Amino acid sequence: MRFLSTVVILILCFPAITLAKQLGFNKTTTDEHIQFNYQWLDQAQQPQSLNFAIDKMHLFDRFRNFKSYKANHAKKYLDQQIRKQLTQNPIADVKISFVGRDNNLQIKLTGENQTALDQAYETIAQLEKDLMNEHLTRNYYTQFTAYDNSLAIKPDHVRFAQESFADFSILKDLILARVGEESVRKVSDYVLGFIQSIPYARLESRVTSTGAGFNPPLQILWQNQGDCDSKVTLTAAIFRALMPRMKMMLVFIDNHALLAINIPSEGNELTITIGGLDYILAEPTGPAMMRIGELSASAEFAIRNGRYYAEAFFAEPST
Repeated sequence: MRFLSTVVILILCFPAITLAKQLGFNKTTTDEHIQFNYQWLDQAQQPQSLNFAIDKMHLFDRFRNFKSYKANHAKKYLDQQIRKQLTQNPIADVKISFVGRDNNLQIKLTGENQTALDQAYETIAQLEKDLMNEHLTRNYYTQFTAYDNSLAIKPDHVRFAQESFADFSILKDLILARVGEESVRKVSDYVLGFIQSIPYARLESRVTSTGAGFNPPLQILWQNQGDCDSKVTLTAAIFRALMPRMKMMLVFIDNHALLAINIPSEGNELTITIGGLDYILAEPTGPAMMRIGELSASAEFAIRNGRYYAEAFFAEPST
């Protein structure tokens, strides 16, 4: 009952939520560009708009081969590569046999020198690890360890954001002209309102979905929808385009994602501290319209109880 009371108190203490409303969305195609036109109500229920064009080649070619991760495909690739490399580069004093096929392939080592056998097992284990990392990197995935120490595979959200922010450089002058001044908070709130108003697609379990449902940043615009991981990645990419030196964190909790930026807090805003730096949290997902520093009750509960993990998204040195 104590846990239930805590949850009820969090909900009762949280202010009334204004839901996002996308007033209008359309896209038109020209020979070289896709023109996007958005209208929405912001956190103060004031109408906002944003109109811009994206190069058609960037829109359709960027990450065009990205697809959901399949464990059986990964194992088949690893088995093929390990067999190939061990056949081409045999290990001295060790006989290597391959037993079974397809997803049941196993490696059998025999030899009279125990030291050589032990070293062979270590060599093959490292080879499997290197090949797995290579396979994940090529397909825009990464391994992650959640707050509860569970290990899983997910899209490499930071890499997607890093390789996408240049696509949104055209928004900088447009958004600064709308906001009227270079205030980090005003710029952030404008971008948050824009992304919160994009229709929400339910997030599949990050641990079990292995990328199913994730939309890279430009695809969110094309489809006009995205789950929370997709929206956080898009927000990070746009923030990087607008504020190149801003230190950010992509923050993941159960079935939800937040963005954290390194700016001074105001009032009683909840922050996280990583590497000696304090970060203000933001909720890009919607449909609740929230300014920078405002969190849902469930997100605040997760953050206060350490039920999250974060990935750094800092500017490259050349930026």
